[in-house]
Amino acid sequence: MTQDIKAIAIPGIHQRFFKAFQAAAGRYDKPRVLEVGAGHGAFTQKLWQEGYDVTACDLFPEIYQFAETPCIKVDITKELPFPSEVFDMAVAVEVMEHVHNHPVFFAECERILKKGGVLMVSTPNILSLKSRIRFLFSGFFYSFKPLDHARNDGLQHIASLTIDQYRYLATRAGFSGFEVQVDKRQKSSRFYSFLIPFIRLYCRLKSIPFEVHNRYDYLTGRVLFLSFVK
Repeated sequence: MTQDIKAIAIPGIHQRFFKAFQAAAGRYDKPRVLEVGAGHGAFTQKLWQEGYDVTACDLFPEIYQFAETPCIKVDITKELPFPSEVFDMAVAVEVMEHVHNHPVFFAECERILKKGGVLMVSTPNILSLKSRIRFLFSGFFYSFKPLDHARNDGLQHIASLTIDQYRYLATRAGFSGFEVQVDKRQKSSRFYSFLIPFIRLYCRLKSIPFEVHNRYDYLTGRVLFLSFVK
């Protein structure tokens, strides 16, 4: 029996992300999947056990533990070592906040995906009310903290992008379809829901479209699941 591998992720994220993945994968008979930033291989193992044709890659393949599928060494801020249009889906679980060159990442994912292929990523939701309060008082969003400027191991959270920014990057890379889900709603963010009418009023006074960043899921969700269709 294959031993379960410990995930490098917030508890419960892999299970919730897999449900979202299954819904998107339902359009294919047996999609060929690339997991970007596989880490220990916990999500790769889940995909493999569920019968998906999965390829894993990571900047540090030496920490990868799932023997059934090899892990290819890849720097996702550079050209990916795969032919064009060979994968149906690409997934990156809790990777985007570690990336410093998002335009290259999106362009390469668009290149290696087939027409109609789907890129799915997860990332901390900096738009939540909890995150906004944290930024107001500390200057740091939810899941972000002061950086160790001497470290260059790719493990720190260095990129705090908004939904609008992710959509812009994906559109520039050639993706069209776009969908946002959240893993769950946080009690701490729901506590601050009394602020929503004031946010709506502020957006109206400043002529800022309220719905872009202030839907209820965005204001209360913990982690974002973003999907982009080629």
